[in-house]
Formats: sequence, structure tokens, C-alpha cells
Amino acid sequence: MAANGNEKQGTKAFYVTTPIYYVNDAPHLGHAYTTVAGDVLTRWHRQRGEKVWYLTGTDEHGQKIMRTADANGVSPQEWCDKLVTEAWKPLWEHLEIANDDFIRTTEKRHTDRVQEFVQDLWDKGEIYKGGYEGPYCVGCEEYKLPGELLDGEGDFAGEKLCPVHKKPVEILKEENYFFKLSEYAQRLLDFYEANPGFIQPESARNEVLNFVRQGLTDLSISRSTFDWGVKVPWDDKHVIYVWVDALLNYATAAGYGADQARFDATFPADVHLVGKDILRFHAVIWPAMLMAQGLPLPGRVVANGWLLVGGEKMSKSNLTGIKPQDLTSHFGVDAYRWYFLRAISFGQDGSFSWEDFSARYTSELANDYGNLASRVAAMVNKYFGGELPAATASGEAEKAVQEGLAKAVATADRAIGEELDFQSGILAIFDFVKQVNGYITEQEPWKVAKDDSEEGRARLATILYTAAESLRAMAVLLNPVMPDTSQKLWDSLGAEPHLGPLAAQRIDETADWGRLPAGATVTKGAVLFPRLEEKPTA
Repeated sequence: MAANGNEKQGTKAFYVTTPIYYVNDAPHLGHAYTTVAGDVLTRWHRQRGEKVWYLTGTDEHGQKIMRTADANGVSPQEWCDKLVTEAWKPLWEHLEIANDDFIRTTEKRHTDRVQEFVQDLWDKGEIYKGGYEGPYCVGCEEYKLPGELLDGEGDFAGEKLCPVHKKPVEILKEENYFFKLSEYAQRLLDFYEANPGFIQPESARNEVLNFVRQGLTDLSISRSTFDWGVKVPWDDKHVIYVWVDALLNYATAAGYGADQARFDATFPADVHLVGKDILRFHAVIWPAMLMAQGLPLPGRVVANGWLLVGGEKMSKSNLTGIKPQDLTSHFGVDAYRWYFLRAISFGQDGSFSWEDFSARYTSELANDYGNLASRVAAMVNKYFGGELPAATASGEAEKAVQEGLAKAVATADRAIGEELDFQSGILAIFDFVKQVNGYITEQEPWKVAKDDSEEGRARLATILYTAAESLRAMAVLLNPVMPDTSQKLWDSLGAEPHLGPLAAQRIDETADWGRLPAGATVTKGAVLFPRLEEKPTA
């Protein structure tokens, strides 16, 4: 999706990334959670009028993918092509993810630049040859420290387990090339101190600080026991360690080594969104690699929590991997996008349940928001033939609504746009929804309509204009979260002929009262959030 036409020109793009996801299987709710969060954040910044670049993609090298492809009787490249084409890209389209680029680590635009980057580090003496033996988790594609491992029980009794995947690690011994990561510990600590907001939330920052303060070991950056990866340019018996390969996507997609003007206008990322299980790669290894190459460091690395089902992290390996389509087919895409950001404080672990989703959908989306839109449109049509009347009898009640809107815009803009506190931002908007519902209940336009006097008609017109203008603002504020229903509401209010496309509306102008003009044609469209059918049984 291209940025809208009111973006500020000549400035660095607000650059946001998701992790590039491993294509050993189809995406689950956890992948979609991070990607929707990034989409809401970047849509919000587009509506601030900013130039935005939103990147996602897939990580397609490594031993785990090679083994998965082999188990399915196809080549690794065939496996990756199938998953990207049939599962990953279609899901992002389904969830209305407006990414500007989709990078695959098997693309030549990436692999060529990865080799150049690593060659530069070799030439600078930042990489050396050595040997390594240690516990390795294929699922994480990472050597583990002995102290991190769990003692196996039951079928795994006597074995050491990866703390993330709860599966036995393999003891690997091989000749590798190493990046001198140990030399960057103090530089990283100095950087963290000078940039306290670099790692978020605070719990994630503390974890990284404690890890680095214990001292860093040099990083193995190649593997020689398999060949599915980018070849080390000076030694083709080795492939580049999958995490070095993967992290560089944030630079290669932005034009590193290929398009300097675009690279300068995009890089570094303002926000890297990551799962907390891959925090260290992004907050330790990635900035050290950039320091070694003399490149600027990202603005923030923000770790979201885990989605939990039955108290366990959602993943394919523990069978809690629910498909997003299981939920969108029942609740709709917009409600899906809204629910996880509204129900869970971003950065914290959060539990999902069908019952909680159903209750919030019915209470907040259907009853509070959807019903408000329907009632207002119905009354404008019933009492004014569908033509929005002018407000000529405003008083203290209307002033309170205007002040409520100004508060909602300021709070939501700070929370979503700056703090990545999606929950607080959404709640601020829905506090305004509740306020407008309360306003209508108190003003009782259905009773005022019985007064045929000039004063009565003016009062009724003012109440309905105030409600419709409030809905105009809600459509703008909720567009980054729920673009489909926001567009339906925008159409219902007859706003576009007067104000232009919804995506072009600016957040900083949303509280300017009176933007929706009298005379706009208000129609009663489809119900925004239909009543839910009973949960289907398996």
C-alpha cells in the first residue's frame, strides 16, 4: 500500500519492521499479532502525514527448513516458495496488512548484499576462523548456554532441553567463522545507557542489560554441517549463520549496497517489532554488527509478549497454534485486528480465549460502537430525510462532547503513535464512544423530535449533528485499527465527497470540530458488527 498523498516530503521515512518469519510452517496467531501491531502503527503514522516504510517478510535458510523440506519430499526452495505463496502472503492480504515491502532471504537482492556485508567484516578483521562445540537448538537456530537449558522429564529424562521449544538440544562440534562480538560489550552498554528507550518494555531492557553485563562470547557466524544458506564468500564450504543472514534483511530491503539514496532515506529502522524470544538477536547481535560496519543503529527494539492458550506459549510445536482464519471466519477481520491489541497490553504476555473475544465483541463493538452508528444514521434519515442538519443550538452538553474528543485524540495519538501502547489508545477512543452514547441517552432525541417548534427542531438537529460529527472522528481514529468498518462508516456519513478519502484524514485535525458539513447525505448502511452466531462445534 502506498502512503497517502498528504505525507511530508524530503524527510526520512518512519521505518517499521516485523521479524522475518521462519517458513517451516504456516503462520499462527502469534505471527499475526506482531504483524497487525506493526500495521496499526504504520497506518497511524501515515495518517499523521508522515512518510512511512513498513517491512515484513520470511526467513528461508537454515537447518530447520532444510529438514522440514526433506520430510515433505521437496527441495528447501520449493518448500519456501509453496509456504510463502500459499500461506504467508495470502494471510497478510486477508488481514489487510498494508506492508510496503515483503523480503525473502532467498532473493538475490538480499543474498548478494549479505555476502558483501560479511566480506567487509572479514576484510576489516572483525571475523576469524575457529572451532566450537556446544548445545544447539535447531528450532531456534542458536547455540545455547549450558545455564539456559532445562532438565528433561518423561520421554526426555536425562536430556537437556531448549527453554523455548522444550525439545532436546543437539551437541554440535564444527569448524566455524566467528564475529568478535565480545569486543562490543562495553560499547553496547554505553549505547543502552545513552539511549534508555532503545529496548522496550523495561523488563526486556533489564534482561538484555543483565545478559551483556555478564560478558559476551564471540558469535559463530557460519555453519559447515549443512549447505542450505548463503555461502561464505571466501570459503564456500561454509554457509552464513542464519541469524546473521536474517538480521541483514532490515538493511538489504532498505537498499543497502544497491540504492544509496533510498537507504539514506529509510535506514535505520525507527521501530523493530520482535517477539521476546528473539530479543537478544535484535538488541545485542544486530547493533554490534551495525557498529562493526559503521552504520547507524535502530531507534527502538520493542518486544511483544507471548500469546498464551491454556498458559502455554502459542506455537505449532505445542499444538496451541490456532489459525487466524479460525477467528476471522467467525468474528470478521476488523474485530480480529482490534481484539488482540485492545485485550492485551503490548509488551506483556496475554491469554486468549474464545469467550473473552465474544464478550468484548458483543459489548464494545456491536453494542457500543456499531449500535451507535446505526442509531444515528437511522435518526438522521427518520427526522431529516437523510440530510445532515446544521447544529444551531449548541450548549454545555455539546461542549463536553467536543472536549471529550480532543482528549481522546491527544491520548490515542500519544499512546499509539509514540508509546506503542495500543491498548490505552484504543481504550481512549472507546471512552469517547461511550461518552457519545451517554450524550444521546441524556439528550433523548426521540423525545425532542416530538417538539415541532423551531427551538425543538434546532435542538434535535444539534443533537444529531453532534453525534454524526463524533462518528466522523471515530472513523478516522479507528481506521488504522479497523479499516474496513471505518470505511463503511465513512461512506454511511457521506463524508468523502466533502472531506476526501478516509486514509487522507490527518490525526492532528481529527478534533477540529465541524469538519463534517451540514448537508452531507447520511445513509443507513450494513450493520458494522453483526450479531455473532454460536461458536461452531468441531
